Amino acid sequence: MNSIFQPVQRATALVALFSLISPSLITPAFAGDKKKDPNEIGNRDVGKGVNFYSIEKEIGMGKQMAQEVERQAKIVDDPIIAEYVNRIGQNLVRNSDAKVPFTIKVIDSEEINAFALPGGFFFVNTGILLNADNEAEMAGVMAHEIAHVAARHGTKQATRGQIVQYGTLPLIFMGGIAGYAIYQGMGLAVPLGFLKFSRGFESEADMLGLEYIYKAGYDPQSFVDFFEKVQSQEKRKPGTVSKLFSSHPPTDDRIKNSQMVIQKYLKEKPEYVVSTSEFNDVKTRVLAMHNRRKVDDVKDAGRPTLRRNPNGQIDVNGDEKAPKADQEDRPTLKRREN
Repeated sequence: MNSIFQPVQRATALVALFSLISPSLITPAFAGDKKKDPNEIGNRDVGKGVNFYSIEKEIGMGKQMAQEVERQAKIVDDPIIAEYVNRIGQNLVRNSDAKVPFTIKVIDSEEINAFALPGGFFFVNTGILLNADNEAEMAGVMAHEIAHVAARHGTKQATRGQIVQYGTLPLIFMGGIAGYAIYQGMGLAVPLGFLKFSRGFESEADMLGLEYIYKAGYDPQSFVDFFEKVQSQEKRKPGTVSKLFSSHPPTDDRIKNSQMVIQKYLKEKPEYVVSTSEFNDVKTRVLAMHNRRKVDDVKDAGRPTLRRNPNGQIDVNGDEKAPKADQEDRPTLKRREN
């Protein structure tokens, strides 16, 4: 009997713990003075809080998810594009609170999307480069995602889900994360709990992302500009933004909050990096890559369709040839002797 009720007792204790610590889990990062100061970046632990996952486990899980993404997505192999995006991202990581190394790759897709998995595995669609007007806008998107990793939002969110699961279904205590839904909207086998975040976590990532691009030398206003533009574009042409990414752009309240952070806590600098000629060159290169693919797709559409019939005969016009009799089915001919 004790072995049956042990999970219930443990679940009850976890629910009680959750009721005590839940305020700290949803409090935005700017609740403490140190977290408002961009000069303290790297000297503060923004990832602290109740978390069932060690850093090592988080990295291991993120690596497995990243391998799944790479199996399903088309990763850009152009070294100039890949190196540029990685370099911008790594510079932001150096100016962040992240405690893990980052692996940054570019996905060949015009859909507006970027996402960072637990443990620092980060993917940026080429659609981000195509829709950003300058390097600062692209950096703002990347900084927001880096902030999610620095604050360990993926595993914190999963921890919350497990605590709730333990409280409502204590007898499946050992079910763990296997019960998470797959995010079908992306077509990627990544648990939903690691990619879609609560309003509190999104607000925290907004604030941290603003600090990170500010410390890296970019105009923090570019962060707000890009997300406002994405919202407007999705309204004009639905479907251009990933279903996952569409949940990221700030609501009116978050936009106002971001503006407040910029004005109140990010002392204006005499100059900011807005864009570079390299950004324009890489964006042109991405556009050319997409245009070449579209031309190839049109050429492929005009080619004859090859169809293999059951006996392996192919007709370039799409028609099946009459099947040949198998050699073993032919009659044996015997020459008559005179």
